[in-house]
Amino acid sequence: MKRDFADFWNLLWELALGVCAAFALLNLFAPQQDLPWKPLDLSHPIGTATAAKVDDFVLPAAAAPEEITAVTEACMQVLREAGVQVERAPDRDDGGFCVVRGAVRITGGAVTPLPSSLVMQCPLAVRYVIWDRQVLQPAAEAAFGSRVASLNDVGTYSCRRIYGQTDLNARPSEHARANALDIGGMTLADGRRVSVLADWPGDGPRGAEGASFLRRIRDGACRVFSTVLTPDYNDAHANHLHLDGAPRSLCALGPSRGRLAAAAAKAG
Repeated sequence: MKRDFADFWNLLWELALGVCAAFALLNLFAPQQDLPWKPLDLSHPIGTATAAKVDDFVLPAAAAPEEITAVTEACMQVLREAGVQVERAPDRDDGGFCVVRGAVRITGGAVTPLPSSLVMQCPLAVRYVIWDRQVLQPAAEAAFGSRVASLNDVGTYSCRRIYGQTDLNARPSEHARANALDIGGMTLADGRRVSVLADWPGDGPRGAEGASFLRRIRDGACRVFSTVLTPDYNDAHANHLHLDGAPRSLCALGPSRGRLAAAAAKAG
């Protein structure tokens, strides 16, 4: 009996040593972006733990003012360590569901410029910088041999329900919390422009290459943002990409059910 008990503890000890050794090897050799206990570094490629690390900066609904300040400052520090100039913007409360907390403004630095008046939640700003570095710029260089110099027709905050509906049962838009980014197109460093409206179908000024580029940055956005909507999803997004950090997840790779139903009814 004593021997069986000793063998059992020896087995547990050996298992514990094995787990510790495996953890040490993982910690030493696995990419930082794949390890949830390692700090978020915006210069690293998108990894399996990247989204979870960004979510650490998402404010809970009942966050107290001191928590909002602490979490937002920590989020801004990650941006600053990445060479991004960012400042705290005033929070706002326009009544009802139109409340913005932890608001920031990207003012310059190592990132594709945004309009200086653009305000967004800090985790959305982090998602944007990751997408800009790891998806947008590499895709532009691969497709056009030129970097993106600026984004066109960009918007974040808008106090409204989804698609601007007046139905009180309609869900509030993530724009009402400055947690969504709309992008209508971009201007390359060589002066060429890419338009979601004109180039998504593949027969616009940028041709098939422009359509392929837009889908590539859509696919990459799905690894960073919670919700990604494009012209393929519905007519409301015919002229822009919608990228947000909602708690739910939707990477729209085709038409929405509503659009399919409308098309079917029209065909009938």
